[in-house]
Amino acid sequence: MLTAATRPAPVGTFVHSVAAPTAASVPLVRGRVRAVLEGWRIAADLADTLLLAVSELVGNVVRHAADATGRMYVRLSCDRGWLRLEVADGASALPRLPGPAAAVTRDAEDGRGLLLVQLLAAEAGGELVVAADESGKSVRVRVPVA
Repeated sequence: MLTAATRPAPVGTFVHSVAAPTAASVPLVRGRVRAVLEGWRIAADLADTLLLAVSELVGNVVRHAADATGRMYVRLSCDRGWLRLEVADGASALPRLPGPAAAVTRDAEDGRGLLLVQLLAAEAGGELVVAADESGKSVRVRVPVA
């Protein structure tokens, strides 16, 4: 019998494309990512981290890039002991990642999501990376599979 400690890490890739990202895209993509993580039998605490990350990152595309991009891709992969989540869009503007000491007023409705994702990824032993190329930008979260 395999336990969580002896079970081999899953290997696989899930890609989801959204033609016109809207607020309705957030729970749709989150539900699909949840199903993949459950199928891969990812530990609940790590799955929660990735679900929060995908919600924040897709929400950011909807809020800040949907008009410019017209399309969004979400990729989730697991290989060589690492889970990778990537949310990409066609907008060229890179998100600003505030430092931990950045002032965000208590009443602000935004400005914390990307920082929260970065901190959760670091707490899980991973990282958050923002990259750009000629087709747009992507925000990637990478965490080790426990």
